[in-house]
Amino acid sequence: MASLKEVRNRIVSVNSTQQITKAMKMVAAAKLRRAQDSILQMRPYAQKLGEMLLTVSSASESAADSPLKAVRAVEKVLVIVVTSDRGLCGAFNTNVIKATIQLIESKYAAQAAKGNVEIFAIGKKGAETLVRRGFTVNTAYTDLFGRLSFVNVKSAAEEIMKDFSEGRYDAVDIVYNEFKNVATQIIHADPYLPIVAENKSTKSKKTEVNYIFEPAEEEILAELIPKSLKIQLYRAVLESNASEQGARMTAMDKATENAQELLKDLRLVYNRTRQAAITKEILEIVGGAEALKN
Repeated sequence: MASLKEVRNRIVSVNSTQQITKAMKMVAAAKLRRAQDSILQMRPYAQKLGEMLLTVSSASESAADSPLKAVRAVEKVLVIVVTSDRGLCGAFNTNVIKATIQLIESKYAAQAAKGNVEIFAIGKKGAETLVRRGFTVNTAYTDLFGRLSFVNVKSAAEEIMKDFSEGRYDAVDIVYNEFKNVATQIIHADPYLPIVAENKSTKSKKTEVNYIFEPAEEEILAELIPKSLKIQLYRAVLESNASEQGARMTAMDKATENAQELLKDLRLVYNRTRQAAITKEILEIVGGAEALKN
């Protein structure tokens, strides 16, 4: 049985840890509120812009000339992986990394065998883990969430679009967590580039729209396509940020509950140990008194 001092030290240590997890839960809750508001405001705009892009580009002949719509034989692949910069958020990062590996093994196994799959990591945890797993991480945007803004994400999107337009990659996919609620995140592994036009069968079911372009159609599409891709990446980062805070809040709440249960067990052990020590001392005193009588 552990000594009273050892049990007492463990109680102090667990109590300190519990105070830290409580504080981290409160911080995550505050950050979650802001992150949740940001993504809820962004979703309708991003969805409508994406629908507009697909509809207009499908109806436009000039959109076919965009290098971002170029469909080539897939030889070189880039996978954008959005994780967090910090840990202590449960299985948040692990789930994204597992989904990334599964995507590569199922969809791009041939390219991976030739060493033609590269990772564009947004978040320190994903970059570090995938490097250890033997993947090629060509770019890592770390510390992005500490200064999260559209301007910073836009530079990452511009770099990706430039590499695809120059033929460095033939396909780009993105893996991230979509925020559903505090306890639930949904993993997405979606194509990012090239932009795929609407399916004709799907398009025929919708009401035909005759667009009037002002200024020229080419100018509008030249502006709309890159902007839509930037917004799409920004939305994925915002989704991941809200999901991270929700996952961390849940993880810290569970850690606080576990610490409370451990404290109960340790206090019980402490009381039993203390009682055993007192009983032993009493028996020794009684035994010594009996020995003196004899």
